[in-house]
Amino acid sequence: MALKKPFSSENSRQSDIVPLKDGITALLRAYRLQGKLNEVTVVASWERIMGKAVAMKTQQVYVSNSKLFVRLSSAPLKHELVMAKTRVLELINAEVGVDVVKEVVFL
Repeated sequence: MALKKPFSSENSRQSDIVPLKDGITALLRAYRLQGKLNEVTVVASWERIMGKAVAMKTQQVYVSNSKLFVRLSSAPLKHELVMAKTRVLELINAEVGVDVVKEVVFL
């Protein structure tokens, strides 16, 4: 049994339908918001990426000029993360799927 095609004409609303994902992507591109959205995603994902133990010792996380700034309350943890800076950078950019952060600075 063949499926019937819905009635279509030039005045039909069906021709204007765009998937929600495509519409949001176009909106982000039009207003140049994708970069900011990626930065917010990085900050919001910090606990999930680094784990609860690191998140508990984290006082502040923010992105500025493609640099991720992380203020920590533990000097030993800061030293550990400085030693693993490259791995942290890879994990963060892998989470977003785009190279949002070029450098990580631990404060």
